[in-house]
Amino acid sequence: MYRITIAKGKEKQLLKHHPWVFSGAIRSIEGSEGADWAEIRSEDDRFIAYGWYDEKSHVTLHLLSWDREERLSDEFVSRLVKEAIFRRREFFSLGDTTAFRLIHGEADFIPGVAADCYGSEVRIIISSRFAAHFLDVIIATIDRYLSPSLIQVSTDPFYGPADGLSDKVTYYRGGEEVTLGEDEGNVQFVESGLYFESAHGKGQKSGFYADQRNNRNIVERYAKDRTVLDVCSYTGAFTLHALRGGAKSVDAVDSSESALRHLLFQVHLNEDKGTIPAGSRERVTIKSADAFDYIREIEEDKYDLIILDPPKLARTKSKLENAQKAYKDLNRVAMTKIRDGGIIATFSCSGAMTRELFQLTLAWAATDANVEIQILETLSAGSDHPVRLSFPESEYLKGFVLRVLRKK
Repeated sequence: MYRITIAKGKEKQLLKHHPWVFSGAIRSIEGSEGADWAEIRSEDDRFIAYGWYDEKSHVTLHLLSWDREERLSDEFVSRLVKEAIFRRREFFSLGDTTAFRLIHGEADFIPGVAADCYGSEVRIIISSRFAAHFLDVIIATIDRYLSPSLIQVSTDPFYGPADGLSDKVTYYRGGEEVTLGEDEGNVQFVESGLYFESAHGKGQKSGFYADQRNNRNIVERYAKDRTVLDVCSYTGAFTLHALRGGAKSVDAVDSSESALRHLLFQVHLNEDKGTIPAGSRERVTIKSADAFDYIREIEEDKYDLIILDPPKLARTKSKLENAQKAYKDLNRVAMTKIRDGGIIATFSCSGAMTRELFQLTLAWAATDANVEIQILETLSAGSDHPVRLSFPESEYLKGFVLRVLRKK
């Protein structure tokens, strides 16, 4: 085990249980070698926490326990996974939803691990060397308590390379790595009574965005008799909710042609199952295009509900300024195009963009668009994506339902 001393003045956030320590905050390191457990102490030799040190990681030191009596081992990590699962116990008995977040990274005290349940399967995304080191423990624990039909493991495409992680997608059954056959079908699951399918080893994130579940139900309430534009639609979850909510029509726009084809497949699937109105397929059009270019080309006053759900534009604080300009531009154009009194549901999933800054960015957009804005709803991820107050970065998803009023 390492004995790590934190530089004077750098321990304040750590004592408040923030879990990240970068190399610049470390005064000295003693003992061990390679990646290993660590005891972290202040410069005046007070105990701060236990953690995991790996000099090859983009986060050099992850703090895991502030309990001086904790015993660090594989069993400790297994307990963290078990506790995260048991905190979601109510989600396993929902009659109309079988897709939800199982492990939410540092918010669940498990660095760099995001795991989602999709029906009988579990999909894991790892983004840290800690997660890679303890992957066997994580898989074994999930298998022990849930016995999923399949566990899929992939690497975060942004943070994974920074930690030198392989981009190989692996699969496990009964805790053992397996190779999927060509006849392996898509996983089917239900969210709020709507049916979805996701292919293995493909798609953004783990193949679906379970963090928007509550928000999709909220936006659905605004869809009745409205003409809808779903920007960055991906495979169409917001589109399906708009159709079920009674939208006159939905235009779905995404840069991925394959995602749009899958969107249409899911519209057919739900129409066949009777979860959305008959004739819904005829009310949907798809367009493969860049969202920022396309929204400039649409005609004014055509839409009275616009959904803006762009990908993460600011992964780090260094990218925030350019991302803020992009968020402002996208929303400003939407505000100038939508009908008077129309509704915009707008989101940011950039952790570096705080809710307060996002709201300020929308205010600037409204000023430039010469419109008044009323905030009708404040949106966030569901309770399966908890926000850890000592780790504010865990509140990455934020959104608003806005009413746009033209100035007279």
